[in-house]
Amino acid sequence: MTTRICIPRETFPGETRTAIVPENVTKLVKRGAQVAVEAGVGTACGYSDGDYAAAGAEVVQDRKAILSSADMVLRVRKPPIEEVPWLKKGCVHATFLDPFNEPDLIQKLAAQGVSAISMEMIPRTTRAQKMDALSSQANLAGYVAVILAADHLNRIFPMMTTAAGTIMAAKVLIIGAGVAGLQAIATARRLGATVEAFDTRPVVAEQVQSLGAKFAKIDIGETGQTKDGYAKALTEEQLAKQREGMKKLCAAADVVITTAQVFGKKAPVILTADIVAGMKKGSVIIDLPIESGGNVEGSVLGQVVDKNGVKIVGLANLPGRVPIPASKVYSTNLLGLIEEFWDKEAKKFVLRLDDEIIQSCLMTHDGQVRDRAKK
Repeated sequence: MTTRICIPRETFPGETRTAIVPENVTKLVKRGAQVAVEAGVGTACGYSDGDYAAAGAEVVQDRKAILSSADMVLRVRKPPIEEVPWLKKGCVHATFLDPFNEPDLIQKLAAQGVSAISMEMIPRTTRAQKMDALSSQANLAGYVAVILAADHLNRIFPMMTTAAGTIMAAKVLIIGAGVAGLQAIATARRLGATVEAFDTRPVVAEQVQSLGAKFAKIDIGETGQTKDGYAKALTEEQLAKQREGMKKLCAAADVVITTAQVFGKKAPVILTADIVAGMKKGSVIIDLPIESGGNVEGSVLGQVVDKNGVKIVGLANLPGRVPIPASKVYSTNLLGLIEEFWDKEAKKFVLRLDDEIIQSCLMTHDGQVRDRAKK
């Protein structure tokens, strides 16, 4: 029997993205999958139920019915825990799951017999690149962070030479040169700003410089990155040295964009209150990882706060501010996952437990919480 792939409407407050776009429904149907979507699944990013029906999907009004009939469920956000009992045993569930911070949800999925795939845990390998949803969303978050900064800043980004004199370019400091940080650098440079970036990993200096930014150096001792390319957590002593170096960099900046996250943990506080106090009035801070605690002391989730003339922007879900491309790339990441493990003869998704990708991202299976889901 072919796999029935079901996509419910996102219900998390303010979420505008969808896990499937119509063009990828067509691709799944051509492979022999049954695709069902909940009514309104794409409304927030401009897709009508008619668009999905024309692509070959069944449009279902009853949320519980669509979830309980699914062999595979695709979502953006983690499922509400009260909906887990609606899933049938053996269902494959793929979503951003935040496994290390949701032990109760993970246990509930295991007890229900659900095979839960966490899209955050897709390995950073060449074969898995097409499934790397963290990177696809972080890329857009980096772009949006710069646009937000430009909107909140009381000056322009580019240098302009006018009859009335020269307007100097804004100075932008990017903290963290991962996917989001590199896109922020590129976007700020396109807008004409002078850009400086800092990262605890010296190995990324060349990437920063290739985008036309200066790589700032702060001596904090030995640092590095994990096997998956993420920055390693710093010691308290290293964080203290980093903050001291940040004071001078931030004092000279018009815009600071922080992107530092440690996977599965609370984001480190990089900009303390005294650093913020030393910044110029009218400057702007974008605290990109606010949903995981934030890098800036005094930032507030979902708000823009003013600290002595410095705006701290703590708005959440930056990819959701550009839901059309965000949904398209995330949907394509999920499509890549499905196609990699699709049995063409049987026309179904096959969970190959011996595969390195599945071993990395499968959090629950056969009634058990797998070791990868444990801190």
